[in-house]
This record gives sequence, structure tokens and C-alpha cells, in this order.
Amino acid sequence: MKKSTSTIDKEIGSRVRMRRMSIGMSQEKLGEMLGLTFQQVQKYEKGTNRISVGRLVDIATILGVEIPFFFNGIRSGRGNPGFAEEEAPSYASEVMSTPEGLHLIRTFASIKNAKVRKSIVQLVTTLADSAEASQPEDRSA
Repeated sequence: MKKSTSTIDKEIGSRVRMRRMSIGMSQEKLGEMLGLTFQQVQKYEKGTNRISVGRLVDIATILGVEIPFFFNGIRSGRGNPGFAEEEAPSYASEVMSTPEGLHLIRTFASIKNAKVRKSIVQLVTTLADSAEASQPEDRSA
């Protein structure tokens, strides 16, 4: 029976990608440092292939993070229904795993003026609300 990957493998892969991109490293460079092809790195990042513990230690060393970086906030999914805490939103890692999101976060973080940052948040909130309001109503329900 073939072993399959899980949502945890996808989350860890996403964190590898997020960290790699945040330090400006290509898949090719990471693969070269690990002795792998960029396609294998791509499979790790997508969660298609499971990352072994030894390989994860190597990745953490190369990316300059501690092992807990890849696991913080991940839950086993074996909590008791009704008593479990709400799931943490995945939008943060989703945003950080795109070039646009990473650029936005880097640029926003470089703004030192708190009033300017607050104005940007208000602008983005207004744009998001406006975009949501302009969406056609879903009448399929």
C-alpha cells in the first residue's frame, strides 16, 4: 500500500516555501545545497512528497531556522469535537507563500511611521469590503 501525504505534510512544505522565499533563495539553490533537484524541493513544498526528519533538519539548517518553526501551531486533528479550539486561519501562510504577499509584507514592514501603516490597513480594508460588495450574489443556494 502506498503511503500518502497529509495536510500536515502540506503545511510543513508551505512553511519551507515561505521561509525559502523570505530569505530570497530559489528552489534550485535549496535543492543544490541538499543534493536534490529543484523538482524534489517543489514536491516537498507542495506536500506531494513527505520530508523525512533528517532532511527537515538539513532544510532548517540551510534556511536558518529551528525545527519548531515548521511545527508551531500545527494540530494533530485528534481533538474532541466541541472542546477543541478553533482552527487557526491558514491565510497567513497562504499569503506568505505567494511572491505578491511576501513583497507586500516586506514592504509594509519597512514602513516606520505607525500612522502610515494604520492608513494602509484602513485602505486595504476598504478595498476588500468594496471588492466583496461588488461580487455578484450567489443564487445557487
